Amino acid sequence: MRRALRFFLGVGAGSAILAGYLYTVGAEMVLNRAIAVAPWALGIIAILVVLEGLADAIGVWASIAPLGDGISPSKSVQFALAGDFFDTLSPAGPVSSEPIMARFFSVATDTGYSEALGVRSTAKYVKSGTQAVFSAVLGIFVLFGTPDATPILLTFGLSIAGLVVFGGMILRTRNHLSKGITAALTPVVSRISGLYREQPHDRAFVAAGVDRFWQRIVGFQETPRLLALIAVGGLIEQLLTAAALWVALAGLGVNSAYLPILVIIPLPQVASVIPIPGSLGAYDLLLGGALVIVTGVPSTAATAAVLVVRTLTLPFSGLAGGVSVAYLRGWQPTVRSE
Repeated sequence: MRRALRFFLGVGAGSAILAGYLYTVGAEMVLNRAIAVAPWALGIIAILVVLEGLADAIGVWASIAPLGDGISPSKSVQFALAGDFFDTLSPAGPVSSEPIMARFFSVATDTGYSEALGVRSTAKYVKSGTQAVFSAVLGIFVLFGTPDATPILLTFGLSIAGLVVFGGMILRTRNHLSKGITAALTPVVSRISGLYREQPHDRAFVAAGVDRFWQRIVGFQETPRLLALIAVGGLIEQLLTAAALWVALAGLGVNSAYLPILVIIPLPQVASVIPIPGSLGAYDLLLGGALVIVTGVPSTAATAAVLVVRTLTLPFSGLAGGVSVAYLRGWQPTVRSE
């Protein structure tokens, strides 16, 4: 009964995201754009959207491998789809969804929450960094000399610098950060754990969890192959998303180059800072504008291509992800100690 309820709640949330998207951009506009795309293109886009969602399972499997016995490939797919669901539903994307998913990862691997959060935080950092570096390097060769593309290349450059500086500062000051995090989380953890434990978790428990979080992050230094696999998974996702947009433009009868599209795929990730589930509207605006700049296609074609891809992506992330979320273990709190 509870599983069925979670299933319908997941489907309802996914449907709400799609409805919100249609309301934001206009259902009539989306329908008109979809009709303008050749049927063969719609079919290919749908396949690419599904493949992109499944490709995330590569990074999921690699990041969870250090925890316990890891998870199977099929479970990786389930967790990848569930993660996409929370990425879409959460206001800040992975920033707010990964702490949710860490709970389910910890239950599946029979490890601590902090450990699961540590490996997933590393995975998201590596994935974003790889995509930004790849786009920056490719953009230098593909877009260099294009005046309008200078802000795009500058954005990638600043993003890479920010990731390096931020990551370096976090690692260097992690001892001081640990003390602050422990002090801030202890009252929260104590209050929440007191709801399902006779003896609430204390400061020592929180401090030990924070220490395991850092250990899992630095522990990847001993498994560079897993980091490489996470990076490869991120690049495959980027390739498939770019292919979907390129096919959408082709389905509209617009000729465009694939490589410039590939460069700009990570750019709309900044839309996640806007506190709107699915970054409704913000993602479309950023990606559509970038498409016009780097490919020179008409703005109407770029907008139509983005709308079609997003209209297929959101229900897949919401509905397929909702089904996956319904079958996750870890919805109820446990009394197991880390």
